[in-house]
Amino acid sequence: MKISLNWIRDFLDLNKEPSEIADILTSLGLEVEGMEDVKPSEADLDQVLTGLVVECEPIPDTDHLSATKVDLGDGTHHSIVCGAPNVAAGQKVLVAVPGAHVFSHDGQLFQIGERKVRGVQSRGMICAQDELGIGHDHSGIMVLPEDTPLGISAAQYLGMKSDLVFEIGLTPNRADATNHLGCARDIAAYLRAREGASIELSTPGSKTPLPKGDGSLGGTVQINNTEACPRYTGVWLNGLEVKESPDWLKDRLLAVGQRPINNIVDVTNYVRVEMGQPLHAFDAAKIGKKEIRVQTLAEGTLFQALDETERKLFAEDLMICDGDDKPMCIGGVFGGIDSGVTDSTTSIFLESAYFNPNWIRRSMIRHNLRTDAAWTFEKGSDPNNCMLALQRAVQLILELAGGTVASEPVDIYPEPVEPARVEVSYNRVNQLIGLSLEQAEIRSILEALEIGIENPNETGFTAIIPTNKPDVTREADVIEEILRVYGLDNVPLPGQIKSSMEITPKPDPQAIQNMAANLLAACGFNECMALSLSNSDFYTGEKALMPMDKADLVYVHNTANQGLDCLRPSLLLGGLETIRHNQNRQNPNLRLFEFGKTYQAKPGEEQWKHKETFRLGIWLTGRHSAESWQPASKKAVDFYTLKAYVHQVLERFGVQGYQVSQLEPGSDDAFQFGLLYHRGPQELVRFGKVRPALCKASEIKKDVFYADFNFDNIIKALKNHSVTYSELSKFPAVRRDLALVLDRSVDFSAIHQTANKTVKKLLKEVNLFDVFEDESKLGKGKKSYAVSFIFENTEKTLKDKEIDAMMQQLQGAFEQKLNALIRQ
Repeated sequence: MKISLNWIRDFLDLNKEPSEIADILTSLGLEVEGMEDVKPSEADLDQVLTGLVVECEPIPDTDHLSATKVDLGDGTHHSIVCGAPNVAAGQKVLVAVPGAHVFSHDGQLFQIGERKVRGVQSRGMICAQDELGIGHDHSGIMVLPEDTPLGISAAQYLGMKSDLVFEIGLTPNRADATNHLGCARDIAAYLRAREGASIELSTPGSKTPLPKGDGSLGGTVQINNTEACPRYTGVWLNGLEVKESPDWLKDRLLAVGQRPINNIVDVTNYVRVEMGQPLHAFDAAKIGKKEIRVQTLAEGTLFQALDETERKLFAEDLMICDGDDKPMCIGGVFGGIDSGVTDSTTSIFLESAYFNPNWIRRSMIRHNLRTDAAWTFEKGSDPNNCMLALQRAVQLILELAGGTVASEPVDIYPEPVEPARVEVSYNRVNQLIGLSLEQAEIRSILEALEIGIENPNETGFTAIIPTNKPDVTREADVIEEILRVYGLDNVPLPGQIKSSMEITPKPDPQAIQNMAANLLAACGFNECMALSLSNSDFYTGEKALMPMDKADLVYVHNTANQGLDCLRPSLLLGGLETIRHNQNRQNPNLRLFEFGKTYQAKPGEEQWKHKETFRLGIWLTGRHSAESWQPASKKAVDFYTLKAYVHQVLERFGVQGYQVSQLEPGSDDAFQFGLLYHRGPQELVRFGKVRPALCKASEIKKDVFYADFNFDNIIKALKNHSVTYSELSKFPAVRRDLALVLDRSVDFSAIHQTANKTVKKLLKEVNLFDVFEDESKLGKGKKSYAVSFIFENTEKTLKDKEIDAMMQQLQGAFEQKLNALIRQ
């Protein structure tokens, strides 16, 4: 939220530097996240001074240049060369002194310097309107009235003051600070309570009573839903002229990020930003039967808003309708295209109402209309501020658009909102704040905040909460108000620090996660984090990317974004979205990982239960290694690149003794092919190549390889795992190779398992280093595996006879169990 310092000074006489005011706001809970200087013009008007042309003589051999002497009020005659045709002695002018930035003929800023022109020294520039950025006239220099004082800045002469805008990170509960008046109240409370200042808050024009209506226009107002609209005020205005707003109003709005439209609409925005009360102006000529009806309409009623989008209304949308039940506005949210103010409008009905925040928020979210008015109403505006804001708006409209008040004001307020009463105990105040405050100090802070006190006694009092603080409803809320004015920084830190022992599970899941993350980061992976929410259309329906039973999804009622209506059952799609995002930004070579939960609905005996599984996802795509002048054997990542990283993770945790199964085509909608590592029914990881159709649907151009770890099962596998240490062998290892001719159906895992069962103690490693397939040489349906075997004895050097015996055992096992032929 943007707050203008000049605007705050309309309410308070502040003699403090901007940095001091920023500190005050931050200490009050209105954290200042940034400050920005806003100038009335990009030209340096503070360095443009009023002056008197004392002398003016044409420069010889030129047709337009004049040598002038200008008095800037300092008693010195400044030599300035001027090319304007209308410059003359005796004129009052505006002079940009050296160092000032002004506009050139082509609209570019440049800095005034000292230079010689045709031998004449020039120390400044006499300016035209366009050179100062305050108009478009370049026919000649600006000539000021004769009574203009000398030596004052152009900003001062033109009444165009620079401003400073605070960017405030407003918390959701601070409904009282959505406007400049609310922020000024807070600053005043701080100065009264902390500095003992006797400072008064002025509210320009808001207490000016409405002029008596002349009866030239009028109508009726009817509220059919007082729950949604507890108070509705308004007035009819006639004889208006819709036109562009004056500069001071446009500058105020632009400074706080509001786009000027016309004088009527700008006034409604101005009052909202100033006083925190949204208003709406209806073209009176477009109000059927001159009746206003505040009501709901039938489900599905069509409504065309100002953005020219036609929307279907919900039965719970509060609408402002005319006498023909035609919807003119979603109350407090968005106006209609057929009832708004246009250039031809001459009469209006000006609305200033209080709407129930819950109704506003529901309509705002359902229609995805996050307007400034709805943002203010949903926090909770002040119902007792409606008439004051109406008076302020009418005063400004009559001043800027002319016209008259055409009717008596309407004020329908069947059940006035009374200030809340909260019982407060002094002991509780001191207990929550953490120090002992004097009762007199507590009362002075509350008085500074304009919070009333009733029934005071030795133990406590009743706090009377103004209706502009809808979030203050409990004793703790009142104490928070006291503390933020007293100052959190004034609460001393405790002299003792207490801590408690925390027993962590073994193994610690967080430590295991960090271990895996560090390993992957060291291998060049980047961690990503996707939303836990997903779109159910990705998993159900004819165009589902990963089809699954609708009953297995965990649905959520997401009013903020109806496209995210379920919790994700897989990490895969979030990673693919990250890959697409990077690919579209010329970053196609990716190694990513993510830790996160997946969710699945599981039927229980009594009710549906939801299963959460903690997972680790790994994605690879693009080049295998960075570009280099050296030849690379592998250009792109593939299945075996991913497999190597999967093994690294499992080996880092010491997970062994698992079974390997192939993922059958069609058994998993994520993979074209892949492997599953498991211990019986307990899945550890499944990984492989992502289906090309899934990549195409995700607009990804390269192959993607994905591993999905069930991290809950990985942690379970570590519970009974103990780390053992052994001395490095002093004796050499021995390698032997075998070439095995096998059926195509036999994979390497069968060789590995058979070898480990046959020679358990001394066989340390089995490795496949070559595959050969040629039916003309091997026979139909055959392939050849070249396999290496590493043997080692930690107690002695192995002899050839021992190694030969073990190789004979292996050959016999391969021939018998795998029907292998040993190639010689």
